[in-house]
Amino acid sequence: MMLFGVISDTHIPRRRKDFPRFVLDYLQKVDVILHIGDWQDLSVYKELEEIAPVIGVAGNVDSEEIVTYLGYKKMIYINEYKIGIVHGHGTGKTTEKRALEAFETEEVDCIIFGHSHIPVKKYSDNILLFNPGSPTDKRRQKMYSFGVLKVGEELTAEHIFFSGVVTQE
Repeated sequence: MMLFGVISDTHIPRRRKDFPRFVLDYLQKVDVILHIGDWQDLSVYKELEEIAPVIGVAGNVDSEEIVTYLGYKKMIYINEYKIGIVHGHGTGKTTEKRALEAFETEEVDCIIFGHSHIPVKKYSDNILLFNPGSPTDKRRQKMYSFGVLKVGEELTAEHIFFSGVVTQE
């Protein structure tokens, strides 16, 4: 089984200077980190890459350097699963609908998107839609969040919610 840490909308250093320690500690357990855009600075990519391999896409507030380096959309293949990743920004429609539209001509098992900072986990026509929320900018959400994608015989996703003040056991 492969374990993916899924984060989005980190907005470092604009919203927060760095990652919460809890998030960095959790990411030590994963095989790959997926970042779904709004990095704000390429140094975030380099910091995450020290923990695990990183796959990511650019978001709407990312620099041209990040857009050129990562692009706005990717398809990744893990075992027999096809996973689309896209930030989900644009005009008109909901973020979720824009994410679905980004892959409407492709066969996917899962679409991971960000942009709204709102955690989502649901199915639409047998496609798992997953938005991890944000570990650094919860906006109107009660808690900060990121996600974990488990890929083995099955593909599952779950949110990790935290208040921002997390103590170690």
